[in-house]
Amino acid sequence: MSERDDQEREFKEREFDLRWAEEAAHKEPSARARMLAARWKENPPAPVPFRADPDPVRPRRSSWVSTAVVLGCVAGVIVLLGYLEFRAPY
Repeated sequence: MSERDDQEREFKEREFDLRWAEEAAHKEPSARARMLAARWKENPPAPVPFRADPDPVRPRRSSWVSTAVVLGCVAGVIVLLGYLEFRAPY
């Protein structure tokens, strides 16, 4: 057998699966997890609802109203620029 075949066979033997993950040794919790556990032991956090009640929402404008407002503003700017150009002395 070649060295490459040995490496492929070794890799296949190391293939990660659920059994391997379940058999893994337990790891020590992180420093942040230990700090929070110590803090919460003395002063546990207050329960928080899964989702907050939504604030009352005003009805949305329809898309055609928004389009009309934008086009009106553009037309107003065009008219204003035309008026200023018309009044400008040469």
